[in-house]
Amino acid sequence: MASVEAIRVSALQNGEVTTRPSTDATARNGAGARIAAELRQAILDGHYVPGARVRQEDLADRHGASRLPVREALRMLESEGLVTLVANTGAWVSQLSLAECQEMYQIRERIEPLLLRYSIPNLAPADIDRLERLAEAMERSSDVEQFLSLDREFHLTSYAAAETSLLGDTVEQLWNRTQHYRRAFTRVFRSEGDLSAHYDHHLMVHAIRRDDLDEAERVLHGHIRRTRLELVRHPDVFEN
Repeated sequence: MASVEAIRVSALQNGEVTTRPSTDATARNGAGARIAAELRQAILDGHYVPGARVRQEDLADRHGASRLPVREALRMLESEGLVTLVANTGAWVSQLSLAECQEMYQIRERIEPLLLRYSIPNLAPADIDRLERLAEAMERSSDVEQFLSLDREFHLTSYAAAETSLLGDTVEQLWNRTQHYRRAFTRVFRSEGDLSAHYDHHLMVHAIRRDDLDEAERVLHGHIRRTRLELVRHPDVFEN
């Protein structure tokens, strides 16, 4: 039997056998998850734009890893919709067409208000205070990347108290897949002097403080819808 293998099989006295992952396999899984986390963040931060080539050899060199954990990392991100793998060709950051992005935003319009409804009864006063500070910080910010970071924290914090097994992960995945296009929208509304996003954030905080679930859902639905309609007005965002 080979000295290095993914599974070591040991026979028990009663004739049964058990399998246990080897140390090497565990290490590879850990390295793959670490590489996936760093690449995911780089994509969300805009260091890789949609359609950009992701070279396995570059990732392996950067992380001091073999190709195996790099391939595992890419498969993880493919399952999240962030990376597209083409057999015997390579990996690219996934792109969305206008129609695909519209569909994702329409899904978000319907499920994020529900997630917010689940979350609000469980939010502590300190959480709501944090939301208010984030809304104020966004209004003061003049930097697109800082705004995006604050905006993401604002919305995911507002959802964080929801007790769900599927909905929260689904929403976060949709956020990740549409991040590039949200960045483009942010530049548009800033260039046009549109303050509606800030008004929405403050209205959501006020509704959450009053425990007004219906109003919070209504404001959030319109908030997401407005972004979708602005993206439709700017199809150039989806051009290579």
